[in-house]
Amino acid sequence: MTAKFEDIFKVLATARIKFILIGGWAAALQGSARTTLDVDVVYARDRENVRRIAAALAPASPYLRGAPPGLPFAFDEKTICNGLNFTLTTSLGDLDLFGEVVGGGTYEQLLAFTEELPAFGIRCCCVTLERLIQLKRAAGRPKDLEVIAELQAILEERKRTGIV
Repeated sequence: MTAKFEDIFKVLATARIKFILIGGWAAALQGSARTTLDVDVVYARDRENVRRIAAALAPASPYLRGAPPGLPFAFDEKTICNGLNFTLTTSLGDLDLFGEVVGGGTYEQLLAFTEELPAFGIRCCCVTLERLIQLKRAAGRPKDLEVIAELQAILEERKRTGIV
């Protein structure tokens, strides 16, 4: 399956889902040269947003990434409300939905540390470069720690040139 990241962004935007882009795509929009194999977002957990997420993603057949085939799983409002963080595979590509993220908290807590950036012809809410670095540090995984040096260099260059 070929990931259709552009379609994931458009599905989320068209459905008016409240989300903040974090992870590899946030890094790419902030200037990172690294590639990523999924889209990571922190989503608002209010009832209306949960309803929109379930409805918008239903046609993409979301399923738990890494789970054995045939496992009974319904990605619906009840599942989203009863869960928090979901690593999904969909017909559009891999999507990680976080109700809360280590080092950043919930959608509402992260909102003050965002900016709107263009992605595939739409504007999306993206975590700031400074907060992205903090999230990567807090996650502490080797792949997150590897990208921090690059993100820090981008931040320093922006400060030096007055772009921040």
